[in-house]
Amino acid sequence: MSASPSMSGGAGERTRTVVWFRRDLRVEDNPALAAARRSTDTVAALLELVRSTGATHLFFNHLYDPLSLVRDHRVKQVLGAEGITVQSFNSDLLYEPWEVLDDHGCPFTMFTPFWNTCLCMVDPPAPMLPPKRINSGELSRCCSSDDLIFEDESERGSNALLARAWSPGWQNADKAFTAFINGPLIDYSVNRKKADSANTSLLSPYLHFGELSVRKVFHQVRMKQLTWSNESNGDGEEGCSLFLRSIGLREYSRYLAFNHPCSHEKPLLAHLRFFPWVVNEVYFKVWRQGRTGYPLVDAGMRELWATGWLHDRIRVVVSSFFVKVLQLPWRWGMKYFWDTLLDADLESDALGWQYISGSLPDGRELDRIDNPQFEGYKFDPCGEYVRRWLPELARLPTEWIHHPWDAPESVLQAAGIELGSNYPLPIVELDEAKSRLQDALSEMWELEAASRAEIENGMEEGLGDSSDEPPIAFPQELQHMEVDRATIHTPAMAGRRRADQMVPSITSSFFRAETETELSAAFESEVTRPEVPSQVHFQPQTRMEVRDEVASDDTAARYNGVQQQQQYTLHRHRVQGGIAPSTSEASSSWTGREGVIWTGTRSSHIG
Repeated sequence: MSASPSMSGGAGERTRTVVWFRRDLRVEDNPALAAARRSTDTVAALLELVRSTGATHLFFNHLYDPLSLVRDHRVKQVLGAEGITVQSFNSDLLYEPWEVLDDHGCPFTMFTPFWNTCLCMVDPPAPMLPPKRINSGELSRCCSSDDLIFEDESERGSNALLARAWSPGWQNADKAFTAFINGPLIDYSVNRKKADSANTSLLSPYLHFGELSVRKVFHQVRMKQLTWSNESNGDGEEGCSLFLRSIGLREYSRYLAFNHPCSHEKPLLAHLRFFPWVVNEVYFKVWRQGRTGYPLVDAGMRELWATGWLHDRIRVVVSSFFVKVLQLPWRWGMKYFWDTLLDADLESDALGWQYISGSLPDGRELDRIDNPQFEGYKFDPCGEYVRRWLPELARLPTEWIHHPWDAPESVLQAAGIELGSNYPLPIVELDEAKSRLQDALSEMWELEAASRAEIENGMEEGLGDSSDEPPIAFPQELQHMEVDRATIHTPAMAGRRRADQMVPSITSSFFRAETETELSAAFESEVTRPEVPSQVHFQPQTRMEVRDEVASDDTAARYNGVQQQQQYTLHRHRVQGGIAPSTSEASSSWTGREGVIWTGTRSSHIG
């Protein structure tokens, strides 16, 4: 962290600029840093240094989650009132969210038309070169990085394991990216579904923390794609397209968070507010510890705890099992991912869990249950991934590795496996889970129909949110993750704190009470949103003269349908069984992010 004076303008004139580093920890292709270097000779980072250093400028790069949008707008207001010049830049995305709209000027609500539109737009700017020289002032000598405490004693053991696999820093990020595009990328289309992490880029932590420029990734992969296209390398060209699609999903997660600020707390499809999630902390604990009895799920959860990372296909497997087989609230799973993933990303995690739970217009059908056994032979056909993370199954033949409960007793004995003892039996039979899921869906539609009927009858409040019931708190036992094979009994319902229900990044509020009304106005204004730069007048440009008008019309129709559903949810609801907060409260007032994520739910499916 540094701040320094510089000479510019007339003789003796001293100007200072602070660069606010957030998720853009690099000097390459950093617009805020480049602008600071052009305007002054100094760099600093931390908002609170502005007054102490007498800085006259603050530059930072955009973030798109609702907290950051409001915070950044407030920073501009407060510092602007004090005469500080504040400028923000796009560093995290290929295109700003307000630049990508459908033919009717509305935000997209499905990924495919969104990404197709992005690919038709003018390419994003080329990445910037790092500044040749950055002057650091006296403050840089006040404290060295070695003096800062980033971890306590209890964290050092697990962090040491992570350090063996990950090397932070923008230079290491650049090395990892170079190694990927010159190696696994050419076979990405063939190997990407394998659970072996060596076949993926492993770039997500670097992209999340901004150590790697997404524009640099986009342009260099595009160059590889053109090269392989000219060489008639179909696999390489397809691999580039698939990898760029994953970049597009990251882009879409920010787009969704910007246009739907409640997406990390409530489903976008209104009827899913009424789904009767199972509130069972025993199931949750077993899933976390990798003791569900389904080898691929258990292997994934143990890898997550040991390394802080999961292959994207395994993320889908474990989250789908969580939501559809165990029917636990998807927000629980999203928060656990936040607590354990090295690349934990609020926007991307919200998109993934909403997709799995069927909460998005183009998400997976909620009534579709993927069989972990079949998924195992698809993504880990030889069972090596399972054997690596479940050593108790290491001697089991491949024929039975993904469904040991079907193996003959002689095979189990030869492998040293005693089901129910050193490896658990399945916690839930799939046939039972399918039946229970159908019952839950029926109940959901009944509750939704009853709510709609009450609203249509002119009642002021419909079904859903019940302020008379205590909120369902997030389970607290996340710090004790050792695998213990003793019999589990349902824990007593201990006292809960409201903060237990929140994603860690939003457990504490840095807003004052008056921020509620400011945020309400920001998100409800039909004319403009204050966090969008007012000077932006974007005219969509395309490289392709012909657009698929039929697809655009279909997208607009679906968007209008979703918009009607969202308007419907603006009514407050009261009935036992509501699982989401009042939409009007969630969308118009964030209450400093200390409100509950969901309220009382039915427990008819517990057990």
